[in-house]
Amino acid sequence: MSEFLRARMILAGCITALALSACGGGGSNTSANTPTQVTATPAPLIPPPAIPDTPTLGGAGAPLATGNIALDGREWINYRRSLVGMATLAQNTNVDRAAQNHSDYQRLNNTITHDEVAGNPGFTGVDVAARLAAAGYVFNTRASRAYGEVISATSNGSGQYMAEELITAVYHRFVIFEPVFKEIGTGAATTAQGYNYFTANFTSNNGYGPGLPSGQVAVWPFNGQASVPRNFFSDTETPDPVPDRNEVGYPVSVHADISSTLKVSSFTINPRGRAPLSTLLLTYDNDKEIAEPSVAAIIPIDVLQPQTDYDVRFTGTVDNVAVDRSWSFRTR
Repeated sequence: MSEFLRARMILAGCITALALSACGGGGSNTSANTPTQVTATPAPLIPPPAIPDTPTLGGAGAPLATGNIALDGREWINYRRSLVGMATLAQNTNVDRAAQNHSDYQRLNNTITHDEVAGNPGFTGVDVAARLAAAGYVFNTRASRAYGEVISATSNGSGQYMAEELITAVYHRFVIFEPVFKEIGTGAATTAQGYNYFTANFTSNNGYGPGLPSGQVAVWPFNGQASVPRNFFSDTETPDPVPDRNEVGYPVSVHADISSTLKVSSFTINPRGRAPLSTLLLTYDNDKEIAEPSVAAIIPIDVLQPQTDYDVRFTGTVDNVAVDRSWSFRTR
């Protein structure tokens, strides 16, 4: 693998939930005690080097960076969740242990992966569920439960930067902004050459978290957000969400609880006072990489304009309850 490709990579993991359709194959599960996977695992995302319109992190209420990747990444994820109206996640030391073990495994084996191979240095479990169990995290099989994992690997040593990069990538964003998660654990490992692995694990145990009010959605970018990036390099995410071009506009997404069904009637974005942009719509119904019907996104085909107000409107339903949501944000 070239040094450029090794410089910055991201992985997003499955969300697993009770009695919903399976991830990566398999059918629906009717057992009341067995969770099944509902979000397919995207292949590695390989972002390009930072460009001039990369946002400066920070703002009112933003956590201060400490230089501890795991801590800064966790606090940044919670900060961003709070901005979209989602519950922040409680730190769980067992989930921390699972995430730290997997970051160590990747460092020891010079790899970026969700899967571990028995016998390799640092092995603690073949997948997320096994690593959580090995770390002492026990799911209550008689209640709703969910878990997920995202991974970033980069030569950049900022946990805030790594978390924000994960949010930018739309398939990874779906995991981080799952409303029903309750707990989080993070871990990081750094090689002697300064290459950093950041792993974030998310869980919901003994029932789902509070989620969103019935018939409500969360959106990103959030209403009134400033300094939103103008672009996204589509080719860096595999599978490629926009196969016929690389540099496109920043993705806009809508999120409901994992147990909900979101249907899109209309989803548009336009510069203030001008016609709607040409966009690619990603939903459970038209994108095989979205294995849960609770999320949707649009990706503008062209890069957004600088220092411009954009108006977004979403109409549709959440569990057959009508949703009509309008909001705005401003680019850098």
